[in-house]
Amino acid sequence: MRSVVAITFSFERKRSRAAIRFTFVSVKKTGMEKAIKEEALTVPKNIAEGTIYSILLTISFSHLLNDTIQSLIPSIYPLVKASFHLSFTQVGLITLVFQLAASLLQPFVGFYTDKKPQPFSLATGMGFTLIGLLFLAFSSSFGWLLFSVGLIGVGSSVFHPEASKVAYMAAGSRRGLAQSIFQVGGNAGSAIGPLLAALIIVPFGQSSVAWFSILALLAIVILTGVGRWYQQNLYRIRPKNVKTSSGDGMKLSRRKIGLSIAILLVLIFSKYFYLASMSSYFTFYLIDKFHISVQSSQVHLFIFLFSTAAGTLLGGPLGDRFGRKYVIWFSILGVAPFTLLLPHANLLWTTVLSVFIGFILASAFSAILVYAQELLPGKVGTVSGLFFGFAFGMGGLGSALLGALADHTSIGFVYQVCAYLPLIGLLTGFLPNIGARHVKR
Repeated sequence: MRSVVAITFSFERKRSRAAIRFTFVSVKKTGMEKAIKEEALTVPKNIAEGTIYSILLTISFSHLLNDTIQSLIPSIYPLVKASFHLSFTQVGLITLVFQLAASLLQPFVGFYTDKKPQPFSLATGMGFTLIGLLFLAFSSSFGWLLFSVGLIGVGSSVFHPEASKVAYMAAGSRRGLAQSIFQVGGNAGSAIGPLLAALIIVPFGQSSVAWFSILALLAIVILTGVGRWYQQNLYRIRPKNVKTSSGDGMKLSRRKIGLSIAILLVLIFSKYFYLASMSSYFTFYLIDKFHISVQSSQVHLFIFLFSTAAGTLLGGPLGDRFGRKYVIWFSILGVAPFTLLLPHANLLWTTVLSVFIGFILASAFSAILVYAQELLPGKVGTVSGLFFGFAFGMGGLGSALLGALADHTSIGFVYQVCAYLPLIGLLTGFLPNIGARHVKR
């Protein structure tokens, strides 16, 4: 007798529990007789499909540590510009090297780990960041600066697609919220970095960067624990045979999906070119226009970056609730009035406008990323690597081009040009409405 075992799953909502039914079928070689035995097992709903907040908060904190380290790079620009006698073009080149190292590898990392998961790659990537940080602290030339930020970029290229996948795995049905929790850690780290630079690096010099290696060591320990959870929960990755549908149930063609991905990437270009002008040159703009000190400019940069952290936490849950397309509309196009006013404002209103710009613009990325993941289900790592990588690449390219523009014109002219970038958000109208919205009953 030849036996075939089939296992089927069925989910039944029973209060707070989900029932999973296993059916075992034994078939004789002739195929004429069947004996069916059913055994019902129940597991808690929070195990079957729930959101695991402990993992989300842990990976978010790791993101905070990672991006705190990364944000030290633009935060020390005024210091290294003076000590190494750099031009704005060279400052932009530092960002370009970092962002290229952080971006070019990300899609490949995501694609490879979709095929062959690497749970402990997170800790390994942070090891590259640690080495780069130590080189940065003791770099004695412009060439060593570029090498140091390149190593930190490699660490970032491993961290972001894999960490985003962990957030997806722990999300349950609240993917937008999960990505927002993950992203808010990174944005909080980006905000803290300049503040720590103003308190530690500016007074004590470049070598004090080495103290931040403690953060990298802490992250390695935490990410090793996350890797163990990752290894034990690979089943949480969504199956690859799920079809993408629009809101009215119509399946999307490959052409429509490809066009939508292209539009999302253009929106990423708009967002990160503008963010490059703020993260890399906002301190120079404030010093040039309002004649404030370096430390004071770092505090203003912290205010802007902190507002981006707050905005990030908003975008994902609103996308879960109302639909991600509407959040993308609001976050890209909605920031345009504020960016258009910024070049004409005094110091007080520049600070106020920067808060609105950071808060609104930051809500876009979580919605864009989850929207793309829903367009290409089963390719979480690839999508995460592509979008994080493209975002980093656009940030680096934007920093280099805007630095060259500042050298040939003025730093104020850069902000007059960048003010029009959010108008690219009009392209959002061509995106299909995918996924159902949650409606109150």
